[in-house]
Amino acid sequence: MIRRLPILFALILALVAGMVTPALAQAPITVKMATLVPENSSWFLVLKEVADKWGKVSGGKVRVLLYPGGRQGDDPDVVRKMNLGTLNAGVLTSAGLAEIDRSVYALSIPMAFADYDEAYAVLDKMRPKLEAAFEAKGFVVLNWADGGWNHIFSKSSVTTPDDLKKLKLFSWAGDPKTTEVWKKLGFDPRPAPSTELTTGLQTGLFESFLAPPQVAVITRYYEHAKFMTDLPWQLLLGATVIRKETWERIPAELRPQLLQVAREGGTKLQQSIRQGGPRDIEAMQKTGLTVVRVDAKTKELWRRSAEGAYPQMRGGAVPADAFDDALRFRDEYRKQRGAAKK
Repeated sequence: MIRRLPILFALILALVAGMVTPALAQAPITVKMATLVPENSSWFLVLKEVADKWGKVSGGKVRVLLYPGGRQGDDPDVVRKMNLGTLNAGVLTSAGLAEIDRSVYALSIPMAFADYDEAYAVLDKMRPKLEAAFEAKGFVVLNWADGGWNHIFSKSSVTTPDDLKKLKLFSWAGDPKTTEVWKKLGFDPRPAPSTELTTGLQTGLFESFLAPPQVAVITRYYEHAKFMTDLPWQLLLGATVIRKETWERIPAELRPQLLQVAREGGTKLQQSIRQGGPRDIEAMQKTGLTVVRVDAKTKELWRRSAEGAYPQMRGGAVPADAFDDALRFRDEYRKQRGAAKK
């Protein structure tokens, strides 16, 4: 009888292991996703909808925990935390995406793109190369979106480039190459995390910043800078990215469905942002915002100022190959669009 006890004990252990292993295998995969998007904003509701759908589509096997409103820090902080493994995913602007690969800045070349259609036509051409670069660095792009067109918001009226040069301009911390371009053009950039922008505007550390009207509304930045220059400066590109190792932990048969849900969410964000720009400007005007109009002659001054920075941006703030690709694809699109109108 004594001799049989080890055998019996081993059988019990095997039985318990057989019962426990499936339970462990069924534990949901938790995706911790951070974003600067404020909680309960229209943008956040789209993100929450995508998160909820991931749970339903996966039958509860994947759950998304959202950390909105910069709770996990600025975009560069989110990328660092993803690299450390404390976060799994992020909804990032180009400032965060550039922490992974600076080629994304090619879609934000100042005054290089005429409208959304042109910018997204270029993005479609560049996507395969961009997404391959991200994957090589350990990230999977789930969708692309944007925050609208950056405009100049300021404490005093800005009509010309010289007006802006007199003001202390907020610049993203951790991006010295872009800050250096601003300096070489005669502007006064002050690097800091975006999470400090509101306080900086209140204390006088900053007197101007670049943001889309949609962002200025949902963050309420405009309340401390009551002038907006009516000049689309650049597109604020964005994307949702997830660590490749996290993505590959998700069962392979679920990934196409989850990717489709994410892309549908990105499209919904794009449409909402395109439609919301004029409405958001009107809402800000009702609470004291002054829109500074720019005539064609002055707009050309801004264009020359922007294009004067291109030699310094190319190979510096933006990798040379990505810079060249973006402008080449833009020119090709313009030719095709021009031919189609004839």
